[in-house]
Formats: sequence, C-alpha cells, structure tokens
Amino acid sequence: MDLKKLADALIPDNDLMPLEEYEKIYPPRDLEKGAEVTRIAPSPTGFMHLGNLFVALANERIAHQSGGVFYLRIEDTDDKRKVEGAVEVIHKSLRYFGVNFDEGADKGGNYGPYYQRRRAKIYRAFAKDLICRGLAYPCFCGEEELEKTRAYQTEHKLLPGYYGEFARCRNLSEEEIYENLKRKKPFVIRLKSQGNAEIKHTFKDEIKGEITVPENDQDVVILKSDGIPTYHFAHAIDDHFMRTTLVIRGEEWLSSLPVHIELFKALGFPLPRYGHNCSLQKTEGENRRKLSKRKDPEASLNFYREQGYPPVAVNTYLMTLLNSNFEEWALKNPGAPYTDFKFSVGKMGKSGALFDVAKLNDISKTYFAGISEKQAYTFLKTWADEFASAEEKEYFANEEYAEKVLALIMGAGSKKRRKDFACAAQAVKLMSYFYGETPEAIDAQRFDGDTLKNVINSFMRTYDEKDDCSAWFEKVKQAAAENGFAADMKAYKAAPENYKGNVSDVAEMLRIALTGRANTPDLWTIMQILGREKTMRRLTAAAK
Repeated sequence: MDLKKLADALIPDNDLMPLEEYEKIYPPRDLEKGAEVTRIAPSPTGFMHLGNLFVALANERIAHQSGGVFYLRIEDTDDKRKVEGAVEVIHKSLRYFGVNFDEGADKGGNYGPYYQRRRAKIYRAFAKDLICRGLAYPCFCGEEELEKTRAYQTEHKLLPGYYGEFARCRNLSEEEIYENLKRKKPFVIRLKSQGNAEIKHTFKDEIKGEITVPENDQDVVILKSDGIPTYHFAHAIDDHFMRTTLVIRGEEWLSSLPVHIELFKALGFPLPRYGHNCSLQKTEGENRRKLSKRKDPEASLNFYREQGYPPVAVNTYLMTLLNSNFEEWALKNPGAPYTDFKFSVGKMGKSGALFDVAKLNDISKTYFAGISEKQAYTFLKTWADEFASAEEKEYFANEEYAEKVLALIMGAGSKKRRKDFACAAQAVKLMSYFYGETPEAIDAQRFDGDTLKNVINSFMRTYDEKDDCSAWFEKVKQAAAENGFAADMKAYKAAPENYKGNVSDVAEMLRIALTGRANTPDLWTIMQILGREKTMRRLTAAAK
C-alpha cells in the first residue's frame, strides 16, 4: 500500500509544515539545570474542581522553586463538553486563588497558542506522518458497531476497547479504504499500536515510586472525524513542544499511562517525567470516597469563591494535604506564607488525601484572626460586590462604621482574637444586626412580655451613651434590681429562689432586643457602635 498516497487522501492539507520546522519554532527552553517546566491543562467544561487547584498548586510550587516555568494550557479538543464562558471561569477561579502563570492562555508566550484547537495544523502534520510510517490508519466503524463490540466485551468479561480481533479496520485492504472514502464514509484516525498488553515494564512514577505498567495494545483514536485530535494525542505533542519536563496530574490518569508512553515513542519524543498524585477524598459514614462534583458542593472552586473563603487559607490547607511535612513547618514558622515552604515531590502522598472542611475552617478562622479590620473590610467588600445581596452590599457603604463593627466581632485590641467566622458569608451574617431598624430574631426571649417591657423601660430611663462601660453596667444592675432580678451574683447564688433571675438575664434581654442574638461580643460596645438613636429605637420596638 502506498502510505504516502493514503496519508494525502486522509489528510489532504497542503499547508502543513515539515515536522523539523516545529523543533525550530519551539526550541528547548534556555533554563538553568534542574529548572522544571510544569503546567495545568484544564478543559473548558464550566466546572473547576478542587482537584484542579490541588494539582495547580503542586505544579506552581515545583516550577517556581526550581527557577522554571509554569504555564496554563486550555485543552478544548472535546467540543461536545465545551461550555460557553468556561474559559473565563478557569481564569477567574485561578486568579482568585493567586495561581500565577508565567505564560499561557491568559498571558501568551513563545510556546503558544495555548488553546489546543488553535494548534490543529500541528497535530494533523504529525498524524499524517504516523500514517506515512504505518503507525496510524483510518477507522470507519460507526457508533452502532462500536457499541455492539462493547456489549460483546462486557458480556464475555473481556477488556473493553479497540484492539486485537476487535480492531476491525486495522487490516483493511487498500481497495476497502478507498471505497469507503469514495462513499464519503466518516472516519477517525487510530494509532496502530505496536504493544503487547501481556508484557509489563517497571516505570518510575515521581510520586508513587516504581510501578508496573503494561504495554499498550489499544488502537486509540488520535484524530476525530472533525480532524481535531483526542486529548491523548494532543497532550503528547503539546507537552513536547511546550518543553514540559514534569507532569503532575491526578491518579485517575494512571490507566492512560501505557497509551501516553507509546504515543511519545511513536512520535519520537522523549517522555516527560510523570507523577500521579493521590485523589481528594471524604468520609461517608465509616467509608471513604472520592470528592464528587455531583454530590459535594465543596468539590467546586466556585463554592469557595461564593462563600468567600480567603484564597490563602484554602491554599494553606491544601498544602497540608500535598506535603506531609508542611504542618510541622507551619508550626515552626507561624505567620510565614506557605510560599516560603520548600515543596517536595517526594513528600506528596501516595494514597488518598482526606479532605476535612472543619480543618479548613480552623485555618481560615486563624487567618481572619491575624489580619486587621481594615484588611478584613477590603476582602469582605470585594466579596460582597460580587456575591452579596443588595442589602448586604450596603453594610460596606460606610467604611468607618463597618470597620468598627469588624473590630468588635474580630476582637481587635483584645489579647485573644475572636475566631467566629471562616468565610465572608459567615462574617456578613455576623455583621447583619448592626444594620437595618429591626434585627433578625435568631434567639427568642426567655421571659414574658411584661417582664421584658418593664426591664427595658427601666434601663431606657437611665441610659446615657456617654457612660463608660463601668457606669453603663451599674445601670443594667439597677434595672435588674428594680424588676426583681438579682443585681449581685453572690446574692443570687445564695438564694436563687428569691429572684426572677440575675443581672446576666437582664443583659441577655437587652442583647436580644438589640441584636436578635443571645450571644454576641461586648454589649456596651455594640450600643456605642449603634449610637443612641438606633439603640433607643430598637429597645422601644422590643418593649411594645
């Protein structure tokens, strides 16, 4: 069979460059010895998984700590899964988490285009070469025929795929091929595998260590019927010409490793090093399972943006999962940014990493406790501008007032900062009782209406916003005594039956009337922030 003639018939493009030209266009990078070139290559499906960030952080740390290059590639070969606006989702998500690229889809660079569909000519040139060398062939099998093969393999418990006796088009005669082309029958281009799945080799995985990998015997599709490559084929060519040295990716790709090894060999490219990191898991009852984008809202990066988790807190938590010695380092270096940590591929986990939202919340609360109210205001306002309701956006209209509120709920100025919120959504909810005329009643009053009315009226008659905390509390005790409550806790403990309650009960009545909550930071300070007019209006409304 004239393979050159066949290649021209299957891929008639007459503007493809000689293969050696691509080596000149994309030469080896001029980097110091040991510098790594890594990447993250998401598909534009409209969903960014936490696992994408997990892998991105590892690749970014490896590249930048070694003086190398970290780039973003958009793998948009699957048009059926592509979602409008998905590329912007990728950019927005990664920008939010501070994942900094040296080059890529949003920055450009000398090794682009960084969108695979824009590199179609490159893939077609190499596919044509494989056909010329007898390492690829046209397959005319339709979906119905392939489905019958899959059903047969399933029924007989055989390995699924297009191989051996099931590779129906592998040995088509020249006459059969040209007859199909004459009839304009749709076709794909498949790799003509040279492997034997019975033969196994030892492969050094950068994370898992030495693993056993069988040779590939699958005649995988390399060019689809629309002339666009599959992921497997495109990634091999791109990783070579973008000069990727190390690929850190999820362990779900381990099953594809034999295909990728053979593709690099067939293309004549040196294989980059691969490291397959563990999956993110969560507990369900007594069992573990992978974090699922269908079941778990926390699997989506949008969840952390919409809830308003500080990016540095999320990244710091993921570092505890990525490197086993990170937590020990963090304890010895309190306050140091996670980027100061010396990341190691060798310290990455070989088995599933348990994702714990409670632990993330602890790290996030600690982060908020370590920043100023001005910094918190800036972060929360930015979040509110995008995600908050119209009413909540108004919380940040008066910066001075909002910072007073934040100083209180964060415990600014106290020896031990409060850790009451882990994300912006929680913080804004805590701020809510400082705004509007009537606070949301989260906690109910425990005393009857007449008692409440009498206590509030007693306090209002003496309230003076100029009182310091000590003078203010004396008036709270006075209101307690006037209404049958113990002003002195010792007296109450000695004979509780003589009283309706104690001064803390009176403070709680005032607190709920003013905030709708039984537990808040210092009540005197709350009144100071609210101001006399709003304080009196709320107390008056509660006493009706």
